[in-house]
Amino acid sequence: MPSFLNVIDWTDQLTYLAAALAFGYALGSVPFGLLFARWAGAGDVRSIGSGNIGATNVLRTGKRWAALATLLCDGGKGALAVLIARGWHGEAVAIFAGLGAFLGHLFPVWLGFKGGKGVATFLGVTLALYWPVGLLALATWAAVAATARISSLSALAAACLVPLYMFAFRKPLDGIFEIALAILILIMHRENIRRIRAGTEPRIRAKRGSA
Repeated sequence: MPSFLNVIDWTDQLTYLAAALAFGYALGSVPFGLLFARWAGAGDVRSIGSGNIGATNVLRTGKRWAALATLLCDGGKGALAVLIARGWHGEAVAIFAGLGAFLGHLFPVWLGFKGGKGVATFLGVTLALYWPVGLLALATWAAVAATARISSLSALAAACLVPLYMFAFRKPLDGIFEIALAILILIMHRENIRRIRAGTEPRIRAKRGSA
């Protein structure tokens, strides 16, 4: 077993890891996009656009405050899961809580296991695990968005680079964990990837009056 995996006593901590995973899942499965869209009077966000419950699709309802609230809460639930679990029983448990929150957002039991694509929750988890890498992830998203003006491409670039950032900061256990999240994000964005390759993926609109 690689030495960095030996920091986890898998036998003694198994109960804690399972509890953290379940706790993270319960927190991550709260469908904030669905709730905020309904509270904004936009109806069921699953019947709009891509049909998922993430902030990008909520924005398609025209309710900007609901989209912003969704973005913050989807990121916040990932961060909160990590921070609570870390305070309870350390770093390894925090990682499992983050994984649970991410899986809960992607596959919420309340919605027939059909949730969002996980980008905001991924960023929240990453910020809570190691904030310098979280800031690099946000900077990567912003840089790609500013140049390519494709939101999904920005998310994919950030997801793929975060594991490398973690390894660069000598956080191998976090890096392995982030690889798993990046793979899931790639899978959830498979239709976006097809459209990017075909040149049909929607672009971020420039503000009116800009050059």
